[in-house]
Amino acid sequence: MGIKLYYTTVTASRETLLFLQVKAQQAEMMRVLDSKSIQYELIDISVGGEVRDEMRKKAGNPTAVPPQIFNEDQYCGNYEMFSNAVEEDKLEQFLKLA
Repeated sequence: MGIKLYYTTVTASRETLLFLQVKAQQAEMMRVLDSKSIQYELIDISVGGEVRDEMRKKAGNPTAVPPQIFNEDQYCGNYEMFSNAVEEDKLEQFLKLA
């Protein structure tokens, strides 16, 4: 499958506010992709450190946090970049589908 959305299901309790923001961002990205009938694969980084490290390596950022989105192994961007592409009506270009 082409589009891969790296997300998380758990976080440390001391980061509750950040976690709620991340969850809202993830939900928004999924809602937009679903509304545009764009198929995607969810990859949960909370299953193990190696998955998180893979996401960070592919993103080229050792401190990247989810959500991060890719087309296969090509990095597309984070939530802010995704949101900007939606606002500018350039989502397909952002996701490297056009």
